[in-house]
Amino acid sequence: MTTYRAMQVTGSGQFELVERELTEPGPGQVRLRVRACGVCHTDAFAIEGDQLVVPGHEVVGVVDAVGAGVRAWQPGDRVGIGYLGGHCGECDPCRRGDFVNCADQPRTGATVDGGFAEVAYARASGLVRIPEGMSDVDAAPLLCAGLTVYNALRQVNAPPGALVAVQGIGGLGHLGLQYAARLGYRVAAIARGTGKADLAAKLGAQHYVDSAATDPGAALRELGGAAAIVATAASGASMSPLVSGLAPRGRMLVAGAAPDPIEVSTAELIFGGRTITGVLTGSAVDNEDNLRFAQAQGVQAMTEVLALPEAEPAYRHMMSGKARFRVVLETA
Repeated sequence: MTTYRAMQVTGSGQFELVERELTEPGPGQVRLRVRACGVCHTDAFAIEGDQLVVPGHEVVGVVDAVGAGVRAWQPGDRVGIGYLGGHCGECDPCRRGDFVNCADQPRTGATVDGGFAEVAYARASGLVRIPEGMSDVDAAPLLCAGLTVYNALRQVNAPPGALVAVQGIGGLGHLGLQYAARLGYRVAAIARGTGKADLAAKLGAQHYVDSAATDPGAALRELGGAAAIVATAASGASMSPLVSGLAPRGRMLVAGAAPDPIEVSTAELIFGGRTITGVLTGSAVDNEDNLRFAQAQGVQAMTEVLALPEAEPAYRHMMSGKARFRVVLETA
């Protein structure tokens, strides 16, 4: 095998199935045979951009070659790659242990080729061990969507039984409800309409707030106020009313990237010491913690599976909001 197939984007959402030359991994890199790759909303930044790149950053595969200097990995290891493609270990944030904010970190499927392909390359520092017994399809969505909400909830400084709200029951939110429930919180789901109320309950929510029928902030205050709100909907306008529903010292953790701003009253922040915090996935070792927790606690993404050549319709389906709830490409 001297070439491999890849679905590269050529700008403005156009996909092209191409043959890439198979090369040896560089120093500090590994090469892997991709088995599955999730389709994530963040892929839109690359797919709708103007650079030639292979998208996909929820990558699961098997190492088949290692570059010079790689000691912790060997051919045959089953690994994952998330959006953050491996810290450099040399920049100022890395020297301070802040690997997520590494100044020289590739972004998988955006600044370097990702997993919409039969083969992928990655820095060894970005690799994630996949637990034995977890399938490729189950692991893929957890590498970005799962990690994002898991790490958000790890920032919650509240005792078991505290109220935690998850806004949006979609690709991120349906996982957030599961993680929050498994972490022992009293969980409120927030969504527009009542169509997802039964699903929210099955995923672990004890309360359901229809944001189309009531002020969600007021509803959370009636429940005693939220120690944390994980905001996953890609809409700043829908997040803005949530801040008033935070309990004193409560935090709104923003996981959904929205094109419009969040508007907030300064008084709501000052009186009660409330905060709004952005959440950016996590490091490779965070991801291993995430996968182990998900496996032990039964957290599982609801997925729709398509083949690699169907990357474009898979992406369109995900962007339409009709997917239930994550789309995964399998590479046969």
